[in-house]
Amino acid sequence: MTVPAQRVYLDLTHLGRHVTGIERIAIDLFEKAHFDNADMRAIRSTGLVSMILKQQLLIPLLALLHPRAAFVFPGFPPSPLMVLARRRVLLYVHDLFLVNRRQDLGLKAKFYLAWPFRLAVTRLQRFFVNSVKTLNELQPFTAADAEIALYRPAVANVFGLDAARATAGAVSASEPLRLLAVGTVEPRKNYAYAVRIRAELERVLARPVELHIVGRPGWGGEAERLASEPGVVMHGYMPLADARRIIEGADVYLCTSHDEGLGLPLLEVQYAGLPVVAPDQVVFREVLGDSGTFIPQGDAAHAAAIIQALLADDAWHAKARDAAIANLQRWNGAATDDAERARRTFSRAQRGHVPVPGTAISHG
Repeated sequence: MTVPAQRVYLDLTHLGRHVTGIERIAIDLFEKAHFDNADMRAIRSTGLVSMILKQQLLIPLLALLHPRAAFVFPGFPPSPLMVLARRRVLLYVHDLFLVNRRQDLGLKAKFYLAWPFRLAVTRLQRFFVNSVKTLNELQPFTAADAEIALYRPAVANVFGLDAARATAGAVSASEPLRLLAVGTVEPRKNYAYAVRIRAELERVLARPVELHIVGRPGWGGEAERLASEPGVVMHGYMPLADARRIIEGADVYLCTSHDEGLGLPLLEVQYAGLPVVAPDQVVFREVLGDSGTFIPQGDAAHAAAIIQALLADDAWHAKARDAAIANLQRWNGAATDDAERARRTFSRAQRGHVPVPGTAISHG
């Protein structure tokens, strides 16, 4: 006898015209994924008003009308009303910035997202997370019987990059050194520190150094300030094909974020064999493993000296290319293992089961 598929509603109302990291994760991990016995029904919006109405009213109404349906929230936190159906709700947590880095939030995040997120993490019972770092930060907020499962995204070559094109030797002294950063332009990304590192590198190398930033403007007026800085090239949001050209023309990927839940672009650019430099923090060591070059936060002279020393090694880019390929294999292997655990957690949410004691935290 065939068991009918269970209805599962997937909240994709936050997806806009520009698909970036969080949006890609939502699509790849849930809309494109195969979960046993699941009739996945995506809910999308056509604008801001549509998004708010569907998040706050339509989805809770569906939970009332379909008491056997499950609900997945891979982007925004659910309406507070969804606490009433908490055994059937699954929230994907990308980071804890809405509760532990409020200084980095814009007004919309503070007033529309922060308090529903705090309610969700303290009252809901099932969560997926994108990294061990996020798991460890989430656990103190959740109920004792909450189930938290690692569901790291496999990293696809979304830009169509070719590691074989990576520079085989040291960066030519006759060309500008091109640094690349990718991400929404807002205070948390700490691009001001990248600007200082660029200037310090230009001083110690006695050659032009460019900082190319690819990302849509966020809150705080950072994009306007950065555009006036010498040596900084602001590209804004770019389609994948155009971004590919910028990535393949870069020499070094430079991340200076104050914090990340994952940092997906650091992995995505490794398909180009690009050397990745990032702050010496737990999340970046988790993501990059042995493939990263780590710098201190706030000390541009020290950071520039570390990069300068690496540039002096003629084999640096070749080594970075090999390390990048190995790191992508490591990460995607772990993501494959996570997918099996995710299916089990998802199945329990479908059935509305209370999490089983002793299996609350799954990250092995």
